[in-house]
Amino acid sequence: MAVERLGSILKHLSPGSPLATITSKNADDIVITLAIRTPLTKAKKGGFKDTSLEYLAYAILKQVRERCNLDPALIEDIAMGNVSDGKAAYKLRAAALAAGFPNTAAAYSVNRFCSSGLKATADIAHAISSGSIEVGIAMGAESMTAGGDALEKPFDEEVTKHSQEAVDCMESMGWTSENVSNDFGIARAEMDKYAAESFQRAERAQAAGLFADEIVPIITRVKNAAGEWSEVTLTSDDGIRPGTTAEKLGKIRAAFPQWGGATTGGNASQVTDGAAAVLLMKRSTAIKLGQPILAKYVGSTVAGLAPRIMGIGPSVAIPKLLRQHGLTLSDIDVVEVNEAFASMAVYCRDTLGLDWAKMNPRGGAIAFGHPLGATGARQIVTGLSELRSSGKKILLTSMCIGTGMGMAGLFVNEQ
Repeated sequence: MAVERLGSILKHLSPGSPLATITSKNADDIVITLAIRTPLTKAKKGGFKDTSLEYLAYAILKQVRERCNLDPALIEDIAMGNVSDGKAAYKLRAAALAAGFPNTAAAYSVNRFCSSGLKATADIAHAISSGSIEVGIAMGAESMTAGGDALEKPFDEEVTKHSQEAVDCMESMGWTSENVSNDFGIARAEMDKYAAESFQRAERAQAAGLFADEIVPIITRVKNAAGEWSEVTLTSDDGIRPGTTAEKLGKIRAAFPQWGGATTGGNASQVTDGAAAVLLMKRSTAIKLGQPILAKYVGSTVAGLAPRIMGIGPSVAIPKLLRQHGLTLSDIDVVEVNEAFASMAVYCRDTLGLDWAKMNPRGGAIAFGHPLGATGARQIVTGLSELRSSGKKILLTSMCIGTGMGMAGLFVNEQ
């Protein structure tokens, strides 16, 4: 282990190498000084089932303000990824004011489906890099109890008559999962095997307390079956199922039999409520303000593909991002790929040749959930925590995006 660690360090330090370039430290680097998330809870059943989106945003922003040791007036903009609430921008603005940020801090919501939290991070990072702002918060929050991403009616006929791919944009996510399984020969048994490993990794991580430094306690209210309210403090993810095996998952009935028989409630991401946030600024600003530097934001990219197989987006976004920075997958220490469905996770793992030990080492969305707009930020929080605990360096995050895209982000651990 010591020899392996030394070899990794020397590789990072080789003068002139792409790794040396991305791990170098410069005053204008965009850095993360705080990275936290709420517990993730089962939609309609879990700890946040009676919690509004605005309260989720308020609660995570209050934690950011209390933990960052900064004058709130220094925050110039807050970007929140959110998918299912058309009023998210209103709610975020109110939540930020309630959390103690002055009205000089702007706020907006952004929707790029499952990658919305990463898109918010990229937006704030790019705003800082361009000089538009100096300090900003990127976050994601989603109440899937309140809503999801399903279309309410078909698209206009004038749009759909010109392109089959335009029609495909209306396919439900479950349908696209079955397309991936059918088109690429990914068997249900392999999907259940993958999902069981996700649950088992999450169970081990939770039992070992590995989520403790990324999850912040959230006080909220829950209503019982009798309609009585009680106050609770949520401290852990409630969707992890102890003792999950592939054999047990194999007994769950297909969720979308009209399109195929591979995708089930056991090998797809859980419908979940939750939020995550990161605080960003330039390295020079962090040093001036006495902020701890957790990580460096290196870059991100997006790539498109056929909407009907939208789940395999990471398989096109990851190579694109690596090419942009002259890296290979062997240079990456941890890869957080969103487990929207086991079909797409297995495809991306095998097509890219990902080392499964590096991929979602604490489990993923199948095990503890996928609050749509929050996952892109949640992956950053979880991935950086894993790097800190393991002493490793380079994090790559990626997710599929509904209507056929993939997004990926690259970060360097500095703790």
